[in-house]
Amino acid sequence: MTSNTIDTLLDSHQQAHTEDLIEWLRIPSVSSDPKAKKEVREAGQWVADLLRNAGLQTEWIETQGHPLVYATTPPVPGAPVALVYGHYDVQPPEPLDLWDSPAFEPDIRDGNIYARGATDDKGQVLTHVQAVLRLLETGQPLPLQIKFLIEGEEEVGSENLERMLPELADKLACDVVVISDSSQFAPGQPAITYGLRGITTFELKVFGPSQDLHSGSFGGAVMNPGIALSKLIASMINDDGQIQLPGFYDDVQPLTDEERQQFASLPFEDAEFARSLGVAKLAGEKGYTTLERKWARPTFDVNGLTCGHQGPGAKTIIPATASAKLSFRLVPNQDPQKIAEALEAHVAQHTPVGVTTKITPDHGAPGMVANLKSPFIAAAQTALEAAFGKPPVLIREGGSIPIVQKFQETLGADCLLLGWGLNDDNAHSPNEKFCLADYHRGIKASAHLWQQIGSLNQNR
Repeated sequence: MTSNTIDTLLDSHQQAHTEDLIEWLRIPSVSSDPKAKKEVREAGQWVADLLRNAGLQTEWIETQGHPLVYATTPPVPGAPVALVYGHYDVQPPEPLDLWDSPAFEPDIRDGNIYARGATDDKGQVLTHVQAVLRLLETGQPLPLQIKFLIEGEEEVGSENLERMLPELADKLACDVVVISDSSQFAPGQPAITYGLRGITTFELKVFGPSQDLHSGSFGGAVMNPGIALSKLIASMINDDGQIQLPGFYDDVQPLTDEERQQFASLPFEDAEFARSLGVAKLAGEKGYTTLERKWARPTFDVNGLTCGHQGPGAKTIIPATASAKLSFRLVPNQDPQKIAEALEAHVAQHTPVGVTTKITPDHGAPGMVANLKSPFIAAAQTALEAAFGKPPVLIREGGSIPIVQKFQETLGADCLLLGWGLNDDNAHSPNEKFCLADYHRGIKASAHLWQQIGSLNQNR
């Protein structure tokens, strides 16, 4: 099919595509809520039915939690195989009072559709489903085999999928994994994300006296756990933004000169970025630009602090305990387990006299970087330019999608991260939205992508 034929076909279905998205968004598939189990399964069944009714071979794969939806088009000998991954579960909608319209009653305003899951990830994964369905309706065979894996537990860590991935490897075998669960670089500026940071998280607890103490009677005689925790946190990062854990940077994969030049060429201004965040000035690791720091350098953050009296008024105590939620964003080559060991060693060395500590790991995943010389990158560049009217830029993303690295490791496949969302889509926040124009452009980009990938010779 020609580009014009594809575009004309998809333009004629825009209203139907929007109605489908509205219907799916009405299902409150909050995977973290035990009371929503029925609704989560309903959301999975909705997309499974859509794929099955279009003629795809579709399976409902039970897990120890929410099911996996798997579907596939017929094999095409000699052509690459693509796997589309996405998720049908969503984040909780709270706080409800901050929504301008109910979270599960989709509302279209100013060209955007507002609902929980609009951009993360129902709207984005549905672009690929719609593209395949429309191409199949023409009666012409697809130029490649396309598989879908749409899960219901991404928002709670994908633990069951990760555990089952080795036994599913033959079923999911592919040459490229396509994921749309991220953003463009800027409005109207499409992007291909070729790198993600990893993550490892912990809770650090500091224990002092056996109970809260009167700060007048005992102050000056014992170490205050809140002060001890503050000292420990401060010891982990210096004034230049450099993390002080032993060996922390040993395995860091440095940016190439080409990458640094490419980041510098992007239309990005520190002052505007700071203004959009409501801060007076940006901060971070010395010697790196803002984009380098937030995309491709490791970081340390305090995500939560608990210590002493939190209610109204004063309560002059020395608290018995203090705790902090900590996270480290990692770059490719850094091992979460090694970071955990370094944290243990650092805390043991720097714990003040008079308190004890306990570190509880939560979860961890390594970072990933895609092969920029992959022919699938070139195919995506052509497809995105056809749909958006502008060539995409190559970017990294500071966030983490742990299952991506697992796909690389288990399936041995390249990964294409193609985001249709925008940075202000309020994913995980009230008033989540998705630009409908980008939803329709994403469907076009997907349809063009299958044509481009299908034209590649499979040399594997």
